[in-house]
Amino acid sequence: MTRRTEWPGDSPDSSRAEKELSPQDPAERARAICLRLLTGTPRTRKQLRDALHKRDIPEEVADEVLSRFEDVGLIDDAVFADAWVESRHHGRGLARRALARELRTKGVESALVDQAVARLDPDQEETTARELVARKLRATRGLDRDRRLRRLAGMLARKGYPEGMALRVVRQALEEEGEEVEGLDDGLY
Repeated sequence: MTRRTEWPGDSPDSSRAEKELSPQDPAERARAICLRLLTGTPRTRKQLRDALHKRDIPEEVADEVLSRFEDVGLIDDAVFADAWVESRHHGRGLARRALARELRTKGVESALVDQAVARLDPDQEETTARELVARKLRATRGLDRDRRLRRLAGMLARKGYPEGMALRVVRQALEEEGEEVEGLDDGLY
């Protein structure tokens, strides 16, 4: 049985085709790296630039390849941001603030981030907050009222919901369960 030797810079996700390319042709290597990375999931220009940098592709070659990929529509940060907002809001229940933070860490420009999160309907955002609270409400039964409020509002805060909305949604959910909610909105955060 032949055992493969790991070389510095090798990673389990490196493709054989990438390694077989001539080290003298960084543009071909850059194209192969980008195509492989884009096959699995959409990526931002910054994510691809970082991947090329890690693999020692010269900056000017990376810029040229990435610009060409943008020209043909393989990289589009605006489309990425829109899809990210849609997916993460419906899949994880994240609110605008959390979605904006995630997009910024992925290197999406602020203007594109603002456009993408602005498409999220405020009514849908509140509906999602209510659904999240309804799912978590059962797990908090048996706890005292203040602890339930802190846990539920904290969960919404971690998902990026504004304090006012979080408190309003939690108060309504507790009230519907028959909890006394007078005085609950004082100094939670």
